[in-house]
Amino acid sequence: MPLDDLATTIGADTTVSELDGPTLPTRIKTLLIGKPRDLKDTSLFHHVTLIAFLAWVGLGADGLSSSCYGPQEIFLYLRDRPHLAVFLSLLTIITVIVISNCYSHIIEEFPSGGGGYLVASKLLGRRVGVVSGCALLVDYVLTITVSIAAAGDALFGLVDPRLHTLKLPAELVAILLLIVLNLRGIKESVKVLLPIFLTFLVCHIVLILGSIGLHLGETGAKVAEIGGEISKDLNDANFGLWGMIALILRAYSMGAGTYTGIEAVSNSMPVMREPRVATAKRTMLYMGLSLALTAGGLIIAYMLLDIRFVEGDIKTMNTKLAEVFVRNIGLADHKMGLIFIAVTVISEGALLFAAAQAGFIDGPRVLANMAHDSWMPHWFANLSERLATHNGILLMGCSAVAALVLTHGETTLLVVMYSINVFLTFSLSMLGMLRHWWRLRGRNPLANRRLAVFGLGAAMCLCILGLVVYEKCIHPFVHPEPGVNPWTQSTSYGGLVTIAVTSALVLICFMIHRHYRGVVARLKRLDDTLSGLPSYGNPELAPPDHSQPAAAILVGGYGGLGVHTMLNAIRFAPGHFKSVIFLSSAVVDSGNFKGADAVDALQHHCEEALGKYVDLANRLGMPSTSYLSIGTDAVEELERMCLEIHRQFPKAIFFAGQLIFQRDTFVQRLLHNQTAQSLQRRLQWSGLPMVILPTRVR
Repeated sequence: MPLDDLATTIGADTTVSELDGPTLPTRIKTLLIGKPRDLKDTSLFHHVTLIAFLAWVGLGADGLSSSCYGPQEIFLYLRDRPHLAVFLSLLTIITVIVISNCYSHIIEEFPSGGGGYLVASKLLGRRVGVVSGCALLVDYVLTITVSIAAAGDALFGLVDPRLHTLKLPAELVAILLLIVLNLRGIKESVKVLLPIFLTFLVCHIVLILGSIGLHLGETGAKVAEIGGEISKDLNDANFGLWGMIALILRAYSMGAGTYTGIEAVSNSMPVMREPRVATAKRTMLYMGLSLALTAGGLIIAYMLLDIRFVEGDIKTMNTKLAEVFVRNIGLADHKMGLIFIAVTVISEGALLFAAAQAGFIDGPRVLANMAHDSWMPHWFANLSERLATHNGILLMGCSAVAALVLTHGETTLLVVMYSINVFLTFSLSMLGMLRHWWRLRGRNPLANRRLAVFGLGAAMCLCILGLVVYEKCIHPFVHPEPGVNPWTQSTSYGGLVTIAVTSALVLICFMIHRHYRGVVARLKRLDDTLSGLPSYGNPELAPPDHSQPAAAILVGGYGGLGVHTMLNAIRFAPGHFKSVIFLSSAVVDSGNFKGADAVDALQHHCEEALGKYVDLANRLGMPSTSYLSIGTDAVEELERMCLEIHRQFPKAIFFAGQLIFQRDTFVQRLLHNQTAQSLQRRLQWSGLPMVILPTRVR
């Protein structure tokens, strides 16, 4: 057989992987996560967005579930003065309404989403925005952790104490399950959680209204009793008015976990169904009302049924409330009463499990926004085949597992750590909007009203933030309890750990940004040198000859890096290549995944860039053409195109440019994608030649 024929036979397109079909890992991945989404499906964006009701379930579960541990923390500090719960219930309702109203206005001003990170970046400066973004990232990791830990507390309160050794392993399994659910897609995970959400809501409405109903006949006596207790406190020489105010403020700030999750809607605008602003504001209304009435109502129910909580109790206050309520209506030993208690507690644990969902929805989205601004590695903006921000989901899940193991799932410690960053973000958002409307005073008729709203919101958030930081980070060390080492109290150093972790993350973000900024500056010089490359003579407009050698060059946007790769490819074998083929993969990521029109715009932008490359090659006397593919994975799309081009141009050699640094480090490999190396390995497996050409960055 002639050598040419033999080479043709060996280079046949069939490969071992194609004959074998999908590998076992691929089949398992499809089973767990589902089949890839089709970006050409015009109804796709309808299927992956949420109406207000489903958004309330997916995002509101975080806020509503905080009523399982926030009011409990309030009562932990009230101790023997439960009558002051009247003031705290009112303060809780007002705070939820004010913060929710503020975030509704933030949604109007920032309809594309971004939440606290974008608000702080645009209105207070990019550096302040990084602080807010890092606080949000730590917050969302703790959202997952505290929700799962509190769910474990609720559910294991029903079982034999000897089984409590299984609590931490069960919580770790729950996080892994949520990771898989979210890798399948947001809407799928929300639908699974819908029955849980509704069951919790119904059970707790029954508890609140039932507790109030049991005391309707003695309203006057109860009011007189509370009034008498308050009067007694005021006349107490060792307590008095200032002591009452201090205790109320302390309990109010320690219940700060109640307000967590309110910002989730403004962070998740891209998942809202059109019209997005109207859908988000309706979701915000549902969330605010449900949280205000549930949290405020539970505080009143605890007071009316005299539910007490001490640190170390196995049963949560909501479990105790359900038991006392059933006893008061005479069903303590009845099957219906036992079923109600079980359903209430199980729905509470399940809702807390559902609340962790907000961390998986919003955390990766904040990561993606920061990645687009080069504060985080760019690959955090990538979407999977299921159009989920899979890298962010995996990072949030793994971080939550680490936090759960390190804190041993101690809810009181986690709530303290959680509250600090929540109110840091809240405060920065309020201050940013306050500054925004201050600039518009006299020019916008809404300015005075908005200033009043955000002024009140900022005052509340800063007050809570200051009290939590003082109570947990300063007071235990300045005024230690006799015989108690504050470093041995987990709730004392918990706040310090949160501040230290957030500060370290901010520092890492600045280092990442500095690296990317340096690379961009160096590439700009290359752009200035090569993007305006002159040419002489008439352009070559003949189509490429399929039988002649061709240089197939992988390019991105039009610029110096792509031109540099093309020139080096031609110089690689002078006079050998008779035509140039340009390949580009338009990657749909979280930044441009905003609807079918946005994908069309991305395609148009990439086609324009390819057109410029083809025009340049023609002007340099080389016949040229281009190929474009749109998807979520650049390597897979490029591999598919390369195999197709090899069928049409069997003598083509593939080239890709790669940034090469003077000192190769792990950090550089982490911050820059390895698309060229990954594609080269795949093409070599298929028997296709590919050359990686270096572009040096000092």
